[in-house]
Amino acid sequence: MVRMDLFRSEEMNKVQLIIPVEAAHNTVTYLAELGLIQLIDLNSGKSPFQRPFASQTKRCEEMARKLRWFQDQLLRAKQTPVCRHTLERELKLEELEMKLTELETELLESNCNSEKLKRSYSELMEMGLVLHKTSTSFNSARRTADIQRRQPDLIVDAEDVNHPFLLEQVHEASINPSKQAQLGFVAGLVVNSKCHSFERILFHATRGNMYFKRSTQADFVADPASGEQVEKVVFIVFFAGERARLKITKICETFGVNRYPFPEDSARQGLMKVEVSTRLSELQATLNSGVVHRQNVFTNLGYNLDHWIGMVRREKAVYCALNMLSVDVTSKCLVAEGWCPVKTKPQIQDALQRATVDSNSQLSSIFHVVQTKESPPTFYETNKFTAPFQEIVNAYGVARYQEANPGCFTIVTFPFLFAVMFGDWGHGIALLSAALYLILKENHFESKKLGDFMTMAFGGRYIILLMSIFSIYTGFIYNEFFSVPIFIWDSAYSCRENDCSDASRIGLVKWSELPYPFGLDPAWHGSRTELPFTNSLKMKMSVLMGVSQLNLGLMLSWWNADFNHSKLDFWYQFVPQLLFLNSLFGYLSMLIVIKWCQGSKADLYHVMIYMFLSPSEPLGENQLFWGQNYFQRMLVMIALAAVPWMLFPKPFKLRKLHEQRMQGRIYGVLGGSDTESVDLEHEEEFNFNEIFVHQMIHTIEFVLGTVSNTASYLRLWALSLAHAQLSSVFFEKFLVLSFSYSNPFVRLTGLVMFAFVTVGVLLLMESLSALLHALRLHWVEFQNKFYAGDGYKFMPFSFKDLESDNI
Repeated sequence: MVRMDLFRSEEMNKVQLIIPVEAAHNTVTYLAELGLIQLIDLNSGKSPFQRPFASQTKRCEEMARKLRWFQDQLLRAKQTPVCRHTLERELKLEELEMKLTELETELLESNCNSEKLKRSYSELMEMGLVLHKTSTSFNSARRTADIQRRQPDLIVDAEDVNHPFLLEQVHEASINPSKQAQLGFVAGLVVNSKCHSFERILFHATRGNMYFKRSTQADFVADPASGEQVEKVVFIVFFAGERARLKITKICETFGVNRYPFPEDSARQGLMKVEVSTRLSELQATLNSGVVHRQNVFTNLGYNLDHWIGMVRREKAVYCALNMLSVDVTSKCLVAEGWCPVKTKPQIQDALQRATVDSNSQLSSIFHVVQTKESPPTFYETNKFTAPFQEIVNAYGVARYQEANPGCFTIVTFPFLFAVMFGDWGHGIALLSAALYLILKENHFESKKLGDFMTMAFGGRYIILLMSIFSIYTGFIYNEFFSVPIFIWDSAYSCRENDCSDASRIGLVKWSELPYPFGLDPAWHGSRTELPFTNSLKMKMSVLMGVSQLNLGLMLSWWNADFNHSKLDFWYQFVPQLLFLNSLFGYLSMLIVIKWCQGSKADLYHVMIYMFLSPSEPLGENQLFWGQNYFQRMLVMIALAAVPWMLFPKPFKLRKLHEQRMQGRIYGVLGGSDTESVDLEHEEEFNFNEIFVHQMIHTIEFVLGTVSNTASYLRLWALSLAHAQLSSVFFEKFLVLSFSYSNPFVRLTGLVMFAFVTVGVLLLMESLSALLHALRLHWVEFQNKFYAGDGYKFMPFSFKDLESDNI
């Protein structure tokens, strides 16, 4: 029998590998390149430091730290790594480790020297600025002091009035030379935003006994401490006395003011300016040569960085995998266990053979299958088209091993149920354009780092493609193009008047017996009976779709039972569930189809309600076929009988089978092995009460869920109606209303607003709402009929999974 690749997971084997120590590294490397085996951690009880390859893992982590630091240095230097196009000699891990250590030492030393040189350069720049701007202020202040000393009663500058104590000391010094005041000064740069506060604190600290002068214009200079460009002003402050000097020094340190020496003699000032200029030229030349050297180092580093990162990442992954292997008692072999698909055994054996040859090992690796009762992982071969649909199923839960996979049905049912709620072929064309753009630009988007929303949209591009195609199909069925009906064929109805002004009041006139060839007749749009007709149609279609998908779920439960050779699940679970569901809602679906075919006006609500409340009551005008009363009584009896059929037989059958199995094991275990004794202990874990309660819960859940699940599919009708009404409102209130005016600006505004609300509300919000409701119908209503979802995913050890990981 041909098996679908997606319908059931791949057959898996638990395997054991016995690998010589000298071939272990190559073996694990080749297995990772193959990516077909999931390793089991045999050292789970050991700490990371107790594992056999802990030192090698630590070395790889240290190299990864250095590479991350190199990446940060390149980012700060605004350089990007360059891909290697030429082949070079591949470095071994030990050589790479030494190379990275040398580069790190060289860069650290270069950074340290560069920071010192930049700090010295910034200090010299500030000193030059102080020398240039303070000379004038200093000389002017000294001249003012000399004049005041010669003419004590003369006020030379209005600013000097604010410094009475300083002037008083100068005055006393001019009268009595023995009391000559010890005048001093401090020059430097202060941040412009702090200058006013700095001056006020100096004034209060010296009680006004100081003279503060600042440059009129601020300059942007590199701060020696931070290296950032800061707006600063040059200042000079005169004071008298050693006590004032100490106060001013402490205040300068508090404000982070850079103070620089300034000679009083003009000749010395000129010599200092020349010296500062010379040292600046020398520092600039040294800095330029350092920049060139760093640029060469970064170029070489950027050329090899990506390759080194990939190499370290792979080596670290190999040693982490080796740490999962156990060492045998002789310490000459490593033992590995894992899971692999059955069909991949030849490829794995070939990789083991190549690793043995390349390692020059005298012993070959041993590969053999281990018999186990453990549940294998679940593995499906998917491609870029089927993978997103399988992820929808996996988001609910990974399938149990060899369980029927709803993913292959979700490829069709998920976008179709979405389209039932989103039926408009105009909106479908818009979604189709977006999906085709993402697919055509696939290579471009794969190489870029996308945001959260774009990552989600790009990952589901094929889902959007199918959703748009089905939306166009259902849009043709609903005959809606941005809520506007399109007359593709001749309608079977006509208006009573030429302008159809009476259509919404007294309805239409049917002039042809032939139905509309495909979809809804556009004449229903805007008529008096449009809403009742479309409501009835969509509601009945929702019930039919829901019952069909629920029956599909039950059929999948039968396929699971048949695959597992479980007659109990077939006779005491599938059969009564199928009878219960179809005796109620399968019968309702049949009535809907018969009513459509006959054109009857029977009240199906009345039929279904009184089918249970009064089964013997005549149906009258609600009767759709001969013998309907007797048929309904039979269905009610079947539904009532199906409940105890689901509840009682299966637990008692399981207990009987357990007793028979235990009786046979007791006689056979006397001559059996220890393994059979262990199996006997395992089989004794049978709890009838627990199984019976579980079966009772399952029965109640199915009986109640049959009603609630079928009713839940009415969301297809509700969302479809909401989408159609929103489309109609936006079309009439924005587009039709704006085009009723002759003003072109009003028309353009209405067109723009219509485009915005269509994209924002209908194509984004409404599509997201329909998407979530379609997810709910699959996860809750459909999959709970057969899907356990308690398996675990096959996670092979592969280098491909390391490409997106951080180093």
